[in-house]
Amino acid sequence: MITTDIAIIGAGPVGLFAVFETGLLKMRCHLIDYLPQAGGQLSEIYPKKPIYDIPGYAEVGAQELVDNLMKQIAPFKPTFTLGERIETFEKRGECDFVLTTNMGTIINAKVVVIAAGLGCFEPRKPDVADLTRFENGKGIAYMVLNPDAFANKNIIIAGGGDSALDWTNYLANIAKRVTLIHRSESFRGAPDSVAKVMALAHSGKINLLLNTNLSKVTGEERLKSVGVVNLKTKEENVIETDYLIPLFGLSPKLGPIEHWGLNLDKNAIEVNTDDYSTNVPGVYAIGDINSYKNKLKLILCGFHEAALMSHSAYKYINPGIKYTMKYTTVNGVNEF
Repeated sequence: MITTDIAIIGAGPVGLFAVFETGLLKMRCHLIDYLPQAGGQLSEIYPKKPIYDIPGYAEVGAQELVDNLMKQIAPFKPTFTLGERIETFEKRGECDFVLTTNMGTIINAKVVVIAAGLGCFEPRKPDVADLTRFENGKGIAYMVLNPDAFANKNIIIAGGGDSALDWTNYLANIAKRVTLIHRSESFRGAPDSVAKVMALAHSGKINLLLNTNLSKVTGEERLKSVGVVNLKTKEENVIETDYLIPLFGLSPKLGPIEHWGLNLDKNAIEVNTDDYSTNVPGVYAIGDINSYKNKLKLILCGFHEAALMSHSAYKYINPGIKYTMKYTTVNGVNEF
C-alpha cells in the first residue's frame, strides 16, 4: 500500500503544479495517471504543440512546459503510479481515503485531488466510411505526436478549432503541402490564429477549403486520397494526400469518477470556488475536470485553482494548526 498526504488523480500540468503548491506547505503527494507518462494531454496528444498563454512565456512547447513543471516539483520528491486508472474510491473517515487502481495498486491518502483534465477521452471522428482501414500508422492520425513525421508530406487537416488552426500554422513550415478543410466560413479558434491561417492561404502557402466536408477516404495498404464536398455548390473533388488529420476535439468521459458520489454537471465535477472543494469533504477538483460559473478551461486558471486548493487541504489535514504564509521570492524552495 502506498501512503501519502495527498493523492492527485491526473498527472497533467495542473496536477503537477499542485505538487509544487502543496509541497510549499510540506505535504507529500502521490500522482496517479492512466497515461504511461506524466504530462497528461500535453505529453500524450500534442507534445510539440506551441502554447501561448502561460505567463512569462511568449511561446512554450507543450512538452517543454511539462519538463519545466517536473523540474519545479523535483525538490518535493513526489511519487507516481502511471499507466493505471483509479477504479474504486472509499472514504473510511476524516483524512482517510483508500483508492484502488485497475492493476490492484492501493493508495491511502488524507486528501484526494482530482486533476483528471477531460477524464477518459477519445477523439471525435468524422462520419466517413472506412476510416479504421487507415488508422494506426496508415495515413489517418487524430493527434500530432511527432510533427517531424509530416515533414515534406502532403497533409489534409480537418477542423475549425484551436488545434486545427495551430497545427496548420505550425505544419505549414515543414510539410510539403497543407490543406485545411472546415465545414463553415468562420472558425472557433483564437482570432490571432485565424488571422495567421488566412494570411497563409492568401499567400498561397496553404490550401484553404471552407464550407467543405470530408466525404470519403481511399487507398489500398495506405491512405492515398480524400474526397471532399462543397456544402454550398455540392461539387465533389478528390485530393491526393499522405496524411489526413481530423481534429474535431475529444469526447470526454468521466469513467469510474461518475460513481463516487460527487455532484456532477454533465461531464464535470461541481466545486466551491472558495477552495475548489467538492461536496465530499477532503476531495477537491481542479483544472478542466471541474465546473463552476464563468469557468475558463485554461492551464493558468488551473494553476490558480491548485494554489487555493492547497491551502484548504492543509487546513483540512491539520485542523486548528496555524501556519504562516511564505513566499518563494523570500525563501528558496529548498527552505520549505
